[in-house]
Amino acid sequence: MRHNTDNKRFSRNSGHLRCMMANLTCDLLTHERIKTTTPKAKELRRYAERMITLGKTGTVASRRKAMAFLRSKTVVKKLFDDLAARTATRPGGYTRMLKIGRRAGDCAPMTMIELVDLPPVVVEEVEKTKKAKAKPSVAAKIKEKVKEGIDKVKEVEAESKKSPAKREKDAAAKEKKAVKKAPAKKAPAKKKEDS
Repeated sequence: MRHNTDNKRFSRNSGHLRCMMANLTCDLLTHERIKTTTPKAKELRRYAERMITLGKTGTVASRRKAMAFLRSKTVVKKLFDDLAARTATRPGGYTRMLKIGRRAGDCAPMTMIELVDLPPVVVEEVEKTKKAKAKPSVAAKIKEKVKEGIDKVKEVEAESKKSPAKREKDAAAKEKKAVKKAPAKKAPAKKKEDS
């Protein structure tokens, strides 16, 4: 029976689970925003919040605890120098989870987990990527198609109002333009015969 189990195992043994959570925490603290499955993000939140709280205490003992878990000097340095200063006034809740739909391969629920106090440079980069990746909505596509259809109807109506003589002149003018635009083919060069 699984009574009083307070965390998910993800079908991993304790060593593998600890390493996975340490790696996810390192990635979150390094990049300040990562994409993962929703259950992993919920479990990761606990570890990340604990590490940031250790960073805020700033003692040698807390630095050693963070180093024992994270195993990366650069991440620990960033945690104690940069992130601790940014979250000094916040009493908790250092992370934010945003659900972003389901993964294409196995339909797993995906979540973007990020630190709440992002620096302005990261926020600007995210906004630029959002604008670059923004796809036109279905409604916008439908409006464009309807507009194209209305334009075609107007052209047909304008053509039908013209007299037959005018239509023949327009057709002849279009043919002349097509002939002028087509490049003239060059005749193949004659080979010189050696005597």
